[in-house]
Amino acid sequence: MPTKTPGSSARNFLPEQRDLESLKIASQHCKGCDLYLRGTQTVFGEGRKSSAILFVGEQPGDQEDLAGKPFVGPAGRLLDACMEEAGIDRNAAYVTNVVKHFKWEPRGKRRIHKKPSVREVTACRPWLDAEIKAVRPKMIVCLGATAAQSLLGSSFRVTLHRGEAMEVAGYPPIVATVHPSSILRARTDEDRDRERALFVADLANVAKTLAKLVRRRD
Repeated sequence: MPTKTPGSSARNFLPEQRDLESLKIASQHCKGCDLYLRGTQTVFGEGRKSSAILFVGEQPGDQEDLAGKPFVGPAGRLLDACMEEAGIDRNAAYVTNVVKHFKWEPRGKRRIHKKPSVREVTACRPWLDAEIKAVRPKMIVCLGATAAQSLLGSSFRVTLHRGEAMEVAGYPPIVATVHPSSILRARTDEDRDRERALFVADLANVAKTLAKLVRRRD
């Protein structure tokens, strides 16, 4: 791997060959922003190269950073359960994050999630665009505001357009909903149950819309 200038953009680290395996290998050397200094490793996306649906969240968490795999922590397990309930096969989906390194701050012995900056999201964006081009999904689901605003613009509000299929030039239909971690942060069991039900409803609508798209294109 040739030496490249750190701290500019992930674009400088993309390989000439843009299949998922080549992208994943190249991403391990990315120094497009300073987050590579904090994260244990790059956490690239995971899933079949021909997945019909692509889920994108904000960034890997503590467990993802250690495992090197996306959505394997508590939020990932909740996502799996809700996808199954909504009729979406996780094995048939591609899951990734806008930012590929874990941004955190110390709190005692724990590493606490810290929201990535606009500059960090922008620097890492070429990896996501390359993943989308390689996978060629029929739908994209943004989990949370950071992912949604990355693809739909900084003025986009999940609370105003949750569950709506949005059209953006150069991309398949994009639907935004909450990140499963927000459900886990709900204060009471009642709140968590309500938010979980809403999330499953969003995913069920995604499954229905995707089925229509597949029939239409077939």
